[in-house]
Amino acid sequence: MSGKSRRKRSAARAANTARSDQRSDPKPSQYRIRRKIPDPLQERRTEFRRFNSNALHDEQLAIAPVESVSPREAQPFLKWVGGKAQLLAQFDKFFPDEIACYFEPFVGGGAVFFHLKHRFPKMKARLRDINGELINTYRAVRDYPRELMRQLDAHAAEFKVKGDDYFYFIRARHDLTGDEQKIVERAARMIFLNKTCFNGLWRVNASGKFNVPVGSNKKPGLYDEGNIYAASRALQGVHLEVQDFRRTFSETRRGDFIYVDPPYYPVSSTANFTSYTKEDFGEGEQRELHAVFAEAAQRGVRVMLSNSDTPFIRRLYRDFQIGTVQARRMINCDGSKRGAVNEVVVINKI
Repeated sequence: MSGKSRRKRSAARAANTARSDQRSDPKPSQYRIRRKIPDPLQERRTEFRRFNSNALHDEQLAIAPVESVSPREAQPFLKWVGGKAQLLAQFDKFFPDEIACYFEPFVGGGAVFFHLKHRFPKMKARLRDINGELINTYRAVRDYPRELMRQLDAHAAEFKVKGDDYFYFIRARHDLTGDEQKIVERAARMIFLNKTCFNGLWRVNASGKFNVPVGSNKKPGLYDEGNIYAASRALQGVHLEVQDFRRTFSETRRGDFIYVDPPYYPVSSTANFTSYTKEDFGEGEQRELHAVFAEAAQRGVRVMLSNSDTPFIRRLYRDFQIGTVQARRMINCDGSKRGAVNEVVVINKI
């Protein structure tokens, strides 16, 4: 065989070998690897149902989607007389190092709850207030944040065009009060009135009707979208109920933490503030609060209370540890009388 023929056969064998190698390469896999991505909200709901296996009445839990998890700390979405946002840095030394279960019978603007929930993400919470419109608003923020913001946008547009007339039209919608079928509409009304009325007060008369006049701000910001979503996330799994403070204390157990921010005892005879519910909170109620506060402390509940720094309050809680913080007084018809004022913080004796 000639050298030329041998070279042709060698080239052919090399080509066949190459093709064989190519055919032996593994084919790309036709299977997809599916990973189950954990849903933190579902985990919170499961944990909440386990914690609240006893009869609870708030069934509207996490029924609307919210934005993806964010580290942002939620802030109060309502202006609230006596709100504690300005005092959180001073409060930190009074809070427990760990909180598994938290109660608040006078939730108000919620500054303490949002702060503690950010600090202790796994903290279970029961938030209470006697003001039904307030608790309803918390439910709307928790369960229907998008729908709530859409209604607030509609209020803002109408207020921009019609001004004070629109405020008084919405204020007169007392028929919405207590309507369990109109959660979002009631909540939007409360936030709108709160952000457009005089000094952000929420005050009702003896009939339970909101009666604060319109304020001077004609271009109010009704909400912060990012904060509404942050508040909605923080409220997932939180049990909300309209409830008297006495009942709330009865639900606490050893090791729980309860923060109490009642209507303050007046520092003078002219300083009393008309109630934000139709029920008054006078000296008799302050004494009843002290009684259940002391009884809970004896049962091993970790307790903390804020109130005005007056001789009456100091005598009432003389058996507890009493600290002092400074708050800015923002509501006074005389601007020259707005300034720093002492408040007391009452906790278990260490």
